[in-house]
Amino acid sequence: MRPVQRARTSEMAKVGFVGLGIMGAPMAGHLIDAGHELYLYDIKPVPAELTGKGGVAAATATEVAKNADIIITMVPDTPHVAAALFGENGIAAGLTPGKIVVDMSSIAPVETKEFARKINELGCDYLDAPVSGGEVGAKAASLTIMVGGPEQAFETVKPLFEKMGKNITLVGGNGDGQTTKVANQIIVALNILAVGEALLFASKAGADPAKVRQALMGGFANSRILEVHGERMIKRTFNPGFRIELHQKDLNLALNGARQMQMSLPSTALAQQLFSACAANGGAAWDHSALVKALELLANHQVAPDA
Repeated sequence: MRPVQRARTSEMAKVGFVGLGIMGAPMAGHLIDAGHELYLYDIKPVPAELTGKGGVAAATATEVAKNADIIITMVPDTPHVAAALFGENGIAAGLTPGKIVVDMSSIAPVETKEFARKINELGCDYLDAPVSGGEVGAKAASLTIMVGGPEQAFETVKPLFEKMGKNITLVGGNGDGQTTKVANQIIVALNILAVGEALLFASKAGADPAKVRQALMGGFANSRILEVHGERMIKRTFNPGFRIELHQKDLNLALNGARQMQMSLPSTALAQQLFSACAANGGAAWDHSALVKALELLANHQVAPDA
């Protein structure tokens, strides 16, 4: 049985935000800019740019939950969400019936369903709402948001989602948002692999990879990966928008889920091995477009010289 919701609105909501890293900080900033009352917590000091705009730094996640009606988490992995929700001084300790917890991290679908059950037992709703778009999308408020959970809670939170993203979809029940994100990460990884192989092939054959990319962007091979990450590969700008180690985490979710369902994801496994080769060469914190570096090692050739 889903919890009974009290009347509330997110038009001028009291919002909690736990996790203020590369993604979370700009997302929280958009909510402050929209006029919402923000209570903020991170294991690191809350960014001064957020408190300077009116965000309130809290001492604990429990304090955030006590003050806010809608509490958003944006942290790296499943254990971090578990700690933020149910650890010492966690969100659960500050909840009262009728609040909504929204996890916008990318974590395991199975554990998500268990987190939702525990939050529901406290009389609160739970939405899993992972995002795609990386740091660029977070800063531009153009994230794709994939949501799992009850429709009434989704409609309540949707005005907040609209301040952080553009393509917002209620996919189904709890866990379905995370399943969609895992599927997204499979597609992104394999597209990065395809773009990397194509540009590397063109470069080693003697063509100008920048002009090859320009030509391909006018045809059926065009994609956001070719546009954004193809440029990164050519310009050698591998400072992280989305770190390889985080994409490894997401592909582990895919491969573990596939094993549980007794199915094979051979191309996903290949992409994961190439990410692992990058990590073995000191690249765990590189942008995931740097997967091309593993291909370059195999070819003994770079798409373009280092700047």
